[in-house]
Amino acid sequence: MTELIQFFAVLLAAFGAVSLGWLALGAMVLPGECPGRMVIGAAGDAPGLEQAVRGALWLRRTGLWRGRVVIEDLGLTEDGRALARLLAAEGGVSFTGDLPDRI
Repeated sequence: MTELIQFFAVLLAAFGAVSLGWLALGAMVLPGECPGRMVIGAAGDAPGLEQAVRGALWLRRTGLWRGRVVIEDLGLTEDGRALARLLAAEGGVSFTGDLPDRI
């Protein structure tokens, strides 16, 4: 029985070592600053907008992506615009509906 416990302990330790190595390699390979943006187009009542924004923010929290999230107004209703503004209140999310039109 103790041999089985030792086997699982060694297996768990090996998995932990490989995971730490993978995270260290990922930190070295990813660029420090990412000029890229993720633009999420929203129209109407913006179905699925919250899930898309939260998914992008999750990617950023985990360190898999380091860009900015932009919600683009493609004809939002007032309810959709209110949702976009609420999501833009979170850090690192911009909403183009609040920006003045460019000439």
